[in-house]
Amino acid sequence: MKTKTNTTFSWDLFYKAPIVGIVRGLSLDNCIEIAKTFLEAELYTLEITMNTKDVLKIISLLNTKFPELNVGAGTVCTLDDCKAAIKNGSQFIVTPIIDEHVINYCVSENIPIFPGAYTPSEIYKAWTLGASAVKVFPATQLGPKYIKDVLAPLNTIKLLPTGGVSKENIYSFFEVGATGVGMGSSLLHKQYIKDGDFNALKNHFINVKQQIQDFTA
Repeated sequence: MKTKTNTTFSWDLFYKAPIVGIVRGLSLDNCIEIAKTFLEAELYTLEITMNTKDVLKIISLLNTKFPELNVGAGTVCTLDDCKAAIKNGSQFIVTPIIDEHVINYCVSENIPIFPGAYTPSEIYKAWTLGASAVKVFPATQLGPKYIKDVLAPLNTIKLLPTGGVSKENIYSFFEVGATGVGMGSSLLHKQYIKDGDFNALKNHFINVKQQIQDFTA
């Protein structure tokens, strides 16, 4: 398996499995088990949201303990949070909104930034500001057809639909041109985590990944 330095986001690993796992509100111990299981399932990009308790400690520890992972911070809404996350080892930044200060800072520091946007105008603005890919959020009500419609005139933009992506519909998002997807509860099966059944969680990860094997590098 190709490894990387702890401070560098690996696009090669991302494209091997272009699924961003979104961890929100889980304990440090659970995050460690999830990261371990992620790698066992050959998934590589894990986002810890800033409204998770001890998020900076979690990011720092995962970054050190699992150098094969892309570990990033999500729900980043301010420049201060962005700087704190990067200082603690975040290799990429995800936002639910467009914040020009956050985007500009990430671009200046060569940190991949996935800003959240909804309308075509917001998506285009985020891209022109320097987004590495644009997180289309929330994608729950929009669906794959919206991604297809946006990419018709804006075909050079990399889109990362998030919210509402599941094992049942993930193929459809890639089929219409999504670069990747963000997945929270539909990927991080709550009952398996609650029960500590990480073997079942691993199998779930693998099943989700298998749905898009036609689109992986």
